[in-house]
Amino acid sequence: MGYPATRGQVLRACRAGMAAALLSLPFLAASSPSLAAPPSCEEVVHDGVGYTVCIADLSQSDLRLFWSDATGTPYRTFRAVDAALAGEGLHLSFAMNAGMFNEAYGPVGLYVERGAELHAANTNEGPGNFHLMPNGIFWWGEGVAGVTETNRYVANPPPALYATQSGPMLLIDGAVHPRFLVDSSSRKIRNGVGIVGENTVAFVLSHDGVTFYDFALFFRDELGARDALYLDGSVSSIYAPQLDRQGGGWFGPILGIVER
Repeated sequence: MGYPATRGQVLRACRAGMAAALLSLPFLAASSPSLAAPPSCEEVVHDGVGYTVCIADLSQSDLRLFWSDATGTPYRTFRAVDAALAGEGLHLSFAMNAGMFNEAYGPVGLYVERGAELHAANTNEGPGNFHLMPNGIFWWGEGVAGVTETNRYVANPPPALYATQSGPMLLIDGAVHPRFLVDSSSRKIRNGVGIVGENTVAFVLSHDGVTFYDFALFFRDELGARDALYLDGSVSSIYAPQLDRQGGGWFGPILGIVER
């Protein structure tokens, strides 16, 4: 499949999918105060690299973060999260690993769940992708979402109900991360998130190896994002049943869209 020629085409296609999903649920729309809609997902190819792109309107989708259960045991897998939700009459309609994690499957940076800060922001210098400064935080709350540089977030915290820190930033105010190399030879499977509209976010997973620079350009030039964050690489996975993508692997924080 070829990638749509313009950002407008891909966003229109994705939003048309979301609209169709809403129209197919008239009873739920009428009876539920917060309609939980799945994201609209497409598999595309751009510049020889395959991607899964899922776009969600957070005013219509119930996006949450998951780390551990009531006993403190990390979920680690999409399947474990879905099984826990089943006990509440809920299920996942989409999921993705939500940032880097330590050996105990805990977050290495800021983690906010249901408004509670469960792990503090990490502003330390260090090795590895997480510390390729500036790194950033993907956050969302009531009617608002953002991808923000960590120091900006800490200096002026937004009204976040959920937040996860990772790094590096891919895009900062429309500019590619200043330390990315145009001619880099480091190509890995990567996943990330970008803000593509008011309260609308794009989750992206590459199928093939891609450089940081080219991954950032995909968010900027094809999706029209001004701010985007790298979540992880190599271990990255996605659960998108509408595309028969079942995901796999063990993770720390997991982000997922929940439906009843």
